[in-house]
Amino acid sequence: MNNWFNLSAAQTVKALSTNIEHGLTAAEASRRLEEVGQNQLSAVRKISPWRIFADQFTDFMVLVLIGAALVSGFLGEQEDALTILAIIILNALLGFFQEYRAEKSLEALKELTSPLAHVWRDGKPQRIPAKELVPGDIIALESGDRVPADGRIVAAINLEINEATLTGESMAVAKTEEVLSQTNPVLGDQRNMVFAGTVVTSGRGKAVVCATGMKTEIGKIAGMISQTEDEATPLQKRLEQLGRWLVVICLGVCAMVGTLGVLRGEPPRQMFMAAVSLAVAAIPEGLPAIVTIALAVGVQKMIKRKAIVRKLPAVETLGCATVICSDKTGTLTQNKLTVTKIWAGGREYLLKPESSPRNGVKLSFDIKRLLEIGALCNNAYLEENHQKKGRYQITGEPTEAAIVAVAAGYGITAQGLAKRLRREGEIPFSSERKRMGVWVKEAQEGRLLMVKGAADVILERSVHFLKGQSVIELTPELKSQIKAEIDRWGAEALRVLAFAYRLVEPGEIKERDPGDPERDLIFTGLMGMTDPPRPESGQAVIKAKRAGIQVKMITGDYPRTAAAIGKQISLLRPEGKIITGVELDRLSDAELTRVIGEIDIFARVSPHHKLRVVKALKQNGEVVAMTGDGVNDAPAVKESDIGVAMGISGTDVTKEASSMIIADDNFATIVAAVEEGRIIYDNIRKFIRYLLSCNIGEILTMFGGILLGLPFPLLPIQMLWVNLVTDGLPAIALGMDPAEPGVMSRPPRPSREGIFSRGLGWKIVLQGLLIGLATLGVYLIQLRDGQGLVLARTTAFTTLVFAQLCFVFQCRSERHSFLKNNPFQNLYLVGAVMISTLMQLTVVYLPWFQKIFDTGSLTERDWFLILFAVVSVAFCGDLAFRFRRVIRKHLAYFHWNTNRAVKAVVK
Repeated sequence: MNNWFNLSAAQTVKALSTNIEHGLTAAEASRRLEEVGQNQLSAVRKISPWRIFADQFTDFMVLVLIGAALVSGFLGEQEDALTILAIIILNALLGFFQEYRAEKSLEALKELTSPLAHVWRDGKPQRIPAKELVPGDIIALESGDRVPADGRIVAAINLEINEATLTGESMAVAKTEEVLSQTNPVLGDQRNMVFAGTVVTSGRGKAVVCATGMKTEIGKIAGMISQTEDEATPLQKRLEQLGRWLVVICLGVCAMVGTLGVLRGEPPRQMFMAAVSLAVAAIPEGLPAIVTIALAVGVQKMIKRKAIVRKLPAVETLGCATVICSDKTGTLTQNKLTVTKIWAGGREYLLKPESSPRNGVKLSFDIKRLLEIGALCNNAYLEENHQKKGRYQITGEPTEAAIVAVAAGYGITAQGLAKRLRREGEIPFSSERKRMGVWVKEAQEGRLLMVKGAADVILERSVHFLKGQSVIELTPELKSQIKAEIDRWGAEALRVLAFAYRLVEPGEIKERDPGDPERDLIFTGLMGMTDPPRPESGQAVIKAKRAGIQVKMITGDYPRTAAAIGKQISLLRPEGKIITGVELDRLSDAELTRVIGEIDIFARVSPHHKLRVVKALKQNGEVVAMTGDGVNDAPAVKESDIGVAMGISGTDVTKEASSMIIADDNFATIVAAVEEGRIIYDNIRKFIRYLLSCNIGEILTMFGGILLGLPFPLLPIQMLWVNLVTDGLPAIALGMDPAEPGVMSRPPRPSREGIFSRGLGWKIVLQGLLIGLATLGVYLIQLRDGQGLVLARTTAFTTLVFAQLCFVFQCRSERHSFLKNNPFQNLYLVGAVMISTLMQLTVVYLPWFQKIFDTGSLTERDWFLILFAVVSVAFCGDLAFRFRRVIRKHLAYFHWNTNRAVKAVVK
């Protein structure tokens, strides 16, 4: 059936065999899921394992190697051909396992970021993966939600939906549950229907699911599959560009080596093989792939720390973050609100947190009316806990749940009031209005409008005051007294809400367009709630500041409340300033940019202020991480360098605008993500340092031997083996390295920092020279001592491998000597080096491999020479590191003294 819009809500529910109040049972939903399939568009074909394996043989250098193997076979060198092919397959298997693992990691990541749906099952509201929805499910829709399936509206309160993804119309459409008389309306006119992929912009409602998956309107439109596109990080792009240049340079060097060898009288076939082998060993074709693997491994670590990365570039940017702008409620605080104070009739009442009900307490009329407003102007609800008989639980937003709890403690519930006070309609809360209203029908008084919201907003809209059973004028003196009470509670870090009501005339409030009736109110009272800081927030703020990251609080709460929390968690500096949304509006963009560094807390702000804050910080060159949860936070989240959405309280729209989702809504998780981002970037630099240094060493060994007129220091087959043994497992294991000590005790790196910054280029060249010179030196000594060409090559071959395997431990830190690093902190690396060592010993000592690789057994003298060369490389590298550090220290001291002298002269 496609004409659901011509049926009433009750007819639709009956046709789909469901229930508006209770929804489907879990068993029935499961049966329907089996019958109709999952609620998702036809899946994009994933890359199969076979495709990943086949792609290993499409690389340009691998194709060159295959060509070389074919040429060798054609020329009768069967053993060489088979060995080359075996090494190609081993390399392909290694690449396949790593890429397959990375692919699986990224698939799991997409699964984690898949949307959830609010659904009623077994009479209870639940959050389930949207793909598990079935026709007949009753779904709840709220502002900021992405509609998970096509459905017929059964209840709507000021519900408006942006359907631009389907109709192209940017204006939101007002929705209704009324039956349409048109027989075939276009999508834009189907005002009692909701469609998958569209976004709720305001209001709330309920709908019964009519179509899922490919049967939805969006499923019928080809090419509308909403998936995150794979995006290369800036570093990956720079490395790909670097790789192209290195390919050109290395091919030029290899061609030169081949030409010089032929001119010197070497056989052309042997020189062809040598040039090919050198090219394969020298070109770091694996750099971009290894960076992808490092990012995938890092993303998995971040998931374990409750940070879900939606866009890979965010991983790289995290290490550059200089400012974190965080919400207060639920992020810095626990979002476990408890009403501890009530103010009504001019008196304050202190509530003790106790489990026993207070039903027997006789209440004055003003307190009773305050609690009635709290219970009715509320979307949280009380229900019996089926697992614990006689106990009740509250489901809903934490602030509303706290109000329901305190009212229920005095025996006042929405269910209990239903006979006398029947709720008829709602004016939903929004972050701009800072209030919520409902109108109820009362048997004696007629129709009442009940309002709750931010204390200052409700107070400004009130003209009368309820004292006992009397309604009196709200005088300026009384207003000042209430404001003083609000400020005092705010200073105690209480979240303060005000409650008010008034009588409304029949027909004054129209359900479809209530207008702005929340005026001329009777101020009823206040509730003060405590929301303590998370235990880990203080340490996380201190950790962030130690890492050179500013932390700013952005909240809709009062300045004194925000200040109290800010002091408790060490966020508010002694000289730090607090600014309100009103004060922010008085500042021009230029003025805000100038003073924003002095401001620690932005209080009483609206979502549009967040966008101004982000732009001002970016104007000052800051790299900004901004948190958000509401739909109106999305522009600021998207504008920031690292948009952070809340996993629990965040809307779908904000999550889609974000770069990262914090699964537990915890500020400490954001700091942990920044730390992980720094670790990942450090490990990528370690990769680059290791691979390029080794490649320079290999080129220098071969090129230097030819320039000196010597026989090849290494045979082509030996060069290929070096490439397999050293560039494989050890390089990948380096990406598993844990954090260096002090990773969060140094300032953020500049966002435009180059790949070879901080002396990395010189370190690569120097270490490559040391490895190459040591290998050539060993080769020359063996030839000089008449050890024979086979043994000389075997010694040089083994020296090159072990110099690189030793060097991998030096690459674990750019800031500390490798002698100070415990190698057993990275057991993956120790294991990889041990496997590579066994592989090298196998080709040196086993007769069958000796024949293939043209090696000979090494004596004690040979091993002493190899050990001396490897230790010399490590010692000289460490000496150069220490010398450079001393020079930098003295230059910094000289610079500091010069600055002091200049300042003294100026003064």
